[in-house]
Amino acid sequence: MSKILVVGSLNLDYVIEVENMPKAGETIFGKSLKKIPGGKGANQAYSIGKLGGDVAMIGAVGDDDAGQILLNNLKSVNVDTSGIEIVNDNVTGQAYIYVDDNGQNCITVISGANAVVDRDMIDRNMELIDDAEYVVMQLEVPIDTVKYVKDIAISKGKKVIIDPAPAIKNPDTNLWRGCYIIKPNELELATLTGKKLNNIEEYKKAAIELQKTGADFVISTLGGDGAIAYDGENIKNFDCKKTTVVDTTAAGDTFTAGLVIGLNEGKSIEEAINFGQSAAAITVSRKGAQTSIPSRDEIQ
Repeated sequence: MSKILVVGSLNLDYVIEVENMPKAGETIFGKSLKKIPGGKGANQAYSIGKLGGDVAMIGAVGDDDAGQILLNNLKSVNVDTSGIEIVNDNVTGQAYIYVDDNGQNCITVISGANAVVDRDMIDRNMELIDDAEYVVMQLEVPIDTVKYVKDIAISKGKKVIIDPAPAIKNPDTNLWRGCYIIKPNELELATLTGKKLNNIEEYKKAAIELQKTGADFVISTLGGDGAIAYDGENIKNFDCKKTTVVDTTAAGDTFTAGLVIGLNEGKSIEEAINFGQSAAAITVSRKGAQTSIPSRDEIQ
């Protein structure tokens, strides 16, 4: 099976459980605080590794305890961490995540070492791109680096999947040109297209609009409404896998991991989406980021 490369962020998540989300100017008491390995890039790499994929990662951590926690956690599921550099005089990325009693979350990210993932770092780890069939990215490292990797990967015949989170208002649409898959959730789809989206038909129209910017596929996850996929000709609906929602953290990252694992194993787009949905359904039934990600045996 060909190698998958993830280029992206690594954060140590500080997860704060609350009854309800705090409002502006409001002071509330949290129920608990946990430190959990996270970051969208690391979540995806960890999930791919735990699902049995041959995966490497390019990214950066600080020279601190948080960085070692993240590296050790990735190594525990056989992620190739040779492309993750330890940056002196910088802190490891951090995320502060509020999770309420309904399982919904809001997240504040401190970039830290993620902000220094630059072209030079990519050049130093070019062999990892050469070895990959699929290159997976998000938007928690500098956009210039994402564009650079995308252009190099496409020129080398790799299939690029971008999870556009956090979404950017009025993005340079050239960022999507030549990508194999763009995978926004419903909120990111609205931000990227500059539209208010309220129902499945509006989501479909937005996906069609986004695909016209140059990606082969737009696959959008819609929470309880399942997912949609558009390939430039046909748009398909995928029903949500039923589960009890405890915490939605890392659900999208697990879906992306399941999707790319499925494609790398020769599954069709439809089969890969269903596999990603099954993985994400288990993730949302548990608390935390990487601590909630299932194994291959659990999905099967």
